[in-house]
Amino acid sequence: MDDSLARYRPYLAMALLFLIVLAGTIFWLRRPEPPLAVTITTATPRPTATIALLIVDVRGAVNQPGVYTLPVGSRVQDALLRAGSVTSHADTRALNLARKVNDGEQIYVPAAGEATPIPPTPAKGAPTATRAPAGKININTATIAELDTLPGIGPSLAQRIVDYRTQNGDFKTIEELKQVRGIGDALFEQVKDLVTTQ
Repeated sequence: MDDSLARYRPYLAMALLFLIVLAGTIFWLRRPEPPLAVTITTATPRPTATIALLIVDVRGAVNQPGVYTLPVGSRVQDALLRAGSVTSHADTRALNLARKVNDGEQIYVPAAGEATPIPPTPAKGAPTATRAPAGKININTATIAELDTLPGIGPSLAQRIVDYRTQNGDFKTIEELKQVRGIGDALFEQVKDLVTTQ
């Protein structure tokens, strides 16, 4: 009997090995799978562009004078269109329709035959502008908008003239304009016949 068992021992070992491999395979296939890692991504809202605005006061020979809100970068032409355009008796020759407007600015459209634009009403305590002889602009009392009408003088240079006047007092002579940063001999030659200190 021992001989018969010895004869089947290799087969039994192989059968036992087969059962172990089969049990391992079944265990491996039936094991619970780990939960999948779920990544939750939330959509980031796209930023909405906000349009910067400025406010201008349009007066004079326009169909609908008033205060208007315009996008930054708007031109005088845009402001006039918002005010219903100019009237039939408006004189736009002195206006630069392509000039960019500034926040808080007043745009005045003179009527035909009107000598000079009406200056904006000054704030309480501010010096009042006086009309210059022969249509010249008084650099001691002119507003930024009035100075901006001079050739070669834009809003920033007009602001520098007003700042210089505030810090140093009234201009004694028109040549003193050359003391303002940005006004050299060439620019002074362009404006010297258009300005006065009285």
